[in-house]
Amino acid sequence: MQKRQLLEDMVVGAIASQQSVTQHLNVKGGQRLQGTLTVSGAKNSALVLMTASLLTDETVELVNVPDLTDIQGMGDILGALGVQVERSDSRVALTAKQLTNAEPPYELVNSLRASFFSIGSLLGRMGHAKVPLPGGCRIGARPVVEHIRGLKALGAVVTVQHGIVTASAKGSNRRLKGAAIVLDCPSVGATETILMAAVLAEGTTKIENAAQEPEVQDLANLLNVMGAKVTGAGGPVITIEGVPSLHGCRGYAVIPDRIEAGTFLMAAAITRSSMCVEPVVPEHMNAVLQKLRDCGCSLEINGRSIQITPGEIVATDITTQPFPGFPTDLQAPFMALMSTAQGTSVISEKIYENRLQHVAELQRMGAAIRVDGSTAIVQGVPSLSGAPVTGSDLRAAAAMVLAGLSASGTTQVSGLAHLDRGYDNVETKLRGVGATVERDGF
Repeated sequence: MQKRQLLEDMVVGAIASQQSVTQHLNVKGGQRLQGTLTVSGAKNSALVLMTASLLTDETVELVNVPDLTDIQGMGDILGALGVQVERSDSRVALTAKQLTNAEPPYELVNSLRASFFSIGSLLGRMGHAKVPLPGGCRIGARPVVEHIRGLKALGAVVTVQHGIVTASAKGSNRRLKGAAIVLDCPSVGATETILMAAVLAEGTTKIENAAQEPEVQDLANLLNVMGAKVTGAGGPVITIEGVPSLHGCRGYAVIPDRIEAGTFLMAAAITRSSMCVEPVVPEHMNAVLQKLRDCGCSLEINGRSIQITPGEIVATDITTQPFPGFPTDLQAPFMALMSTAQGTSVISEKIYENRLQHVAELQRMGAAIRVDGSTAIVQGVPSLSGAPVTGSDLRAAAAMVLAGLSASGTTQVSGLAHLDRGYDNVETKLRGVGATVERDGF
């Protein structure tokens, strides 16, 4: 019965994905927005929390899970491994009582980078795993060298052949061994993979130069609720004392999506609209909030709510950095905003080497942008003009929507398969604050 349901879910997901490819958004620009935009749970957190369910045979219930194609994809992958997946609105219950295999299928993994993180959970729980190299947005090389090096340090035997990573724990008890690991760079994926592998290992593991992103903190918090002993998450050194087993949990709430929140704040800024965005965790967004202030926005923070009131938007430079720096995922939306600012801004992309593909599309709308390597020099223009554009990746698609909200006329945004991977019902939310945004096509 479970296999039949999995097949049905995969068919539904494939149909939805095909529809996203052939659909587009018509965005009518030049309208002021007002009201409150509601932020969903963090995609980048929810995906990894779902893979953590592999670490226990008891049910892990998550709430505030966004409705995204990537979430559906992760559910399909876990289902293929034998996990019972139940979804109702923003609640997802995952029960990995009877894992049938430790080899997620290539056809599912290929389109979702976060699926690779399951290798840490599978290795920790079952002592072996066989996972294809990941897919996701095509925004440059995102190697898994650090993930593999960390697993080897924990005592795993790891081989990579024909695009498949095979890992197994040594010894008769198939348990990993705690180790001291120093990452060459503070990779979020590597930190999360090692963290999940280490919680069931024998002994103590220390990860130095660990990623400090809020999503890493969220994973550590969930694991501790499940009985793990993790300290230091959110800082550069994370310590994990291995435990024999983990238990399930009920009602663990995924943190608000700081990237969606930042996108919405920039939507207000680019349309020169006063608006409220909630719920947010302001401490997760300090770098973004500072840049919004620098470019002329007034921000009133009240608990988990931010009221933004734009003034005259002026050019402001940014350089993308790991947390707590300015996030690469908001570089494209911020560039759209700077396209309409007074003056010249310099936007430097330091995380991915191929993440300026949206420049050409913004230029189609009248933006004055020059690219020099991984840096874009943006000369603000009085207004953008609606045009047919394509979002080449998830955040580029969001930037096209923001540009369309500001532009004169109508902008037709293609590439919704990317947009639907990371933004929960974005057109419905935008219509709720006064935007004219319609999805059409197949």
